[in-house]
Amino acid sequence: ASTQAPLGLAAALLFALIGGAILNLMPCVFPVLSLKVLGFASHAHDRRALVLGGVAYTTGVVLSFVGLAALLLVLRAGGEQLGWGFQLQSPIVIAVLAALFTLIGLNLAGVFEFGSVLPSGLASLRMRHPLVDSLLTGVLAVAVASPCTAPFMGASLGLAATLPAAEALAIFGALGLGMALPYLAASLWPGLARALPRPGAWMTRFKVLMAFPMFATVVWLVWVIGQQTGIDGAAALLATLLALAFIAWALGTPGIGQLARAAFGVVGVASLVLALSWMLPAFQAAASPAARTGEAGPHWQPWSEQRVAELRAAGKPVFVDFTAAWCVTCQYNKRSTLADAEVMADFAARGVVLLRADWTRRDPAITAALAAFGRNGVPVYVLYGRDGAPQLLSEILGVGEVRDALARLSAE
Repeated sequence: ASTQAPLGLAAALLFALIGGAILNLMPCVFPVLSLKVLGFASHAHDRRALVLGGVAYTTGVVLSFVGLAALLLVLRAGGEQLGWGFQLQSPIVIAVLAALFTLIGLNLAGVFEFGSVLPSGLASLRMRHPLVDSLLTGVLAVAVASPCTAPFMGASLGLAATLPAAEALAIFGALGLGMALPYLAASLWPGLARALPRPGAWMTRFKVLMAFPMFATVVWLVWVIGQQTGIDGAAALLATLLALAFIAWALGTPGIGQLARAAFGVVGVASLVLALSWMLPAFQAAASPAARTGEAGPHWQPWSEQRVAELRAAGKPVFVDFTAAWCVTCQYNKRSTLADAEVMADFAARGVVLLRADWTRRDPAITAALAAFGRNGVPVYVLYGRDGAPQLLSEILGVGEVRDALARLSAE
């Protein structure tokens, strides 16, 4: 009813703000947050730089969430079947992120300096406007963190897809503000500077330490590529990252002579071209379902709307796991609750048919099915009873919740 709409929007905005703040605890966000910690350490005793950096980071996060949401809404209005996290359904986007995190990690580890690689104009621009780095850190945080929002934002994101554009963008703006709020508050808190140690040699070691979360993110992204395109695509991406790292070292390491630098640069560029000529065609292929997220096997079957309809018509209970390789929460649930021996025994004892809907790459049918449940992202878990009625389970799936739902299924 129209009288309930404002309350629904207000609740969605509140949950978006809270969900955005909780998002900082997700593993996929940790690497980018390490950059913020490094920034706090660098400007700990420069009150003005600390405050402006926090504001710039907040601006980058909010604008990125709103911009990504606007792109999603425009594409959906044009007939595209897309959902939240759609950017990570593209192998090219994941490869770009892997390259970016590789370069950031190498820079933090001291392998090269950006000032030696970038044109002098861009290098001086970064020196004159360090706030640009804070803003771009916010953009990077959103690019990596957005797929992790579903566990806290499933209902709100589903509502946003049905609202007018202005209200939908307000929800995504609140999500971005919530994510940036802890760091904005920390930058405005005068006691933070006094709590941090004085700049010194420890900062050099800390900077190198922060490289390892970047490389860990690269490992995850390469794994996602392997799920999307198979082992050939993952190997091609690794070759591309190796060539890119060699170029960064050759061009960005002080002390290398001009002649050697030019020779190394030619070798690096040639290697990069060869790697790209292998990677781009490999990205056109799609990995088999079994290689991606384990749909095939003794327990799980690939999902299709037709298969669900057949099983419901036959009066068989069905459990559907809507998942994606790039969804960290999905992978955690899959390896914990959905791998639990007691849960699997309960499924078998009650004759529940297990279906897995893989959204790792674009699939309009899965997007439409999620929308039918009022959801716009994964994970989503649906249990159909023998009467065919669907029951939505929580995104952070627990063993007790699943077993209780199955017990109720037996009592029907």
